[in-house]
Amino acid sequence: MHKIKKGDIVGRISHGKDILFTVERIITQADGKQIAILKGLIIRIEADADIEDLVLIEKHQVESNMRSLESKLEDRIKRCAKTKVNKEKIFNRKLLGRSQEEEYGKILHLDGDKRYSDKSLKYYKKLGLNVIVRNVAENRQEYVVMDLLNRYNPDILVITGHDGMIKNGTGYNDIYNYRNSRYFINTVKEAKKWVNKTGKDLVIFAGACQSYYEALVAAGANFASSPARVLIDFMDPLVVAEKVATTEDYKYITINDIADELRDGTKGINGIGARGKKVSSRHK
Repeated sequence: MHKIKKGDIVGRISHGKDILFTVERIITQADGKQIAILKGLIIRIEADADIEDLVLIEKHQVESNMRSLESKLEDRIKRCAKTKVNKEKIFNRKLLGRSQEEEYGKILHLDGDKRYSDKSLKYYKKLGLNVIVRNVAENRQEYVVMDLLNRYNPDILVITGHDGMIKNGTGYNDIYNYRNSRYFINTVKEAKKWVNKTGKDLVIFAGACQSYYEALVAAGANFASSPARVLIDFMDPLVVAEKVATTEDYKYITINDIADELRDGTKGINGIGARGKKVSSRHK
């Protein structure tokens, strides 16, 4: 029988292997019992499980899940590219030969997962977005965000990674019932200090699976997860950032403009909205 180790892709037997996880680390308790800390392979959730409750997932199933994720990324990139081409055709017809230069909003994306950081950068770049992606552990994000904001002066800040409720279905107002929400909240607060200092109209997305939505919005996030304490997809924060970055700055975006493109709509993400960050200039 295979001994579960760090880096393995596993499923929880007690949950019917419904979510595939990567083993982040294994903790041996005083009584000798081993607990694995898990991070979702394509879902932004963190969990733990008894080592005996885990089973190694076969390679072909892992590859199938990863192909599905890559397919979702490519399909969305194609849809976005098609929409952009159609908009440009309409715009140029209206201008009767005049053209435009577009400058999309600049994105700073902090992600607690290295694998997700790499895929996020690939996604943004294929869409031609102006982005800086940094892999920073959730509990370190609050300590680096101010320096990164000063260095890059972004229009949009994404604060994400993995999260989850320790006791699911209870303790909704207990910050310590969330694995990483307090770190996201502190990072939002640091970002708002920068906003107050610079006067910048920074749009903030914060959170991951089952995050403490109300506290994130109260701290100053424009969009956050997760109102219904549901799982969110790897791509959900990217979709929000992309939408804000590519929407004209005279338009105000609400969650209703984005909900249909998210895993669980307003159950997974909501917020107060924000102005778009795309600036256009016309010339002959």
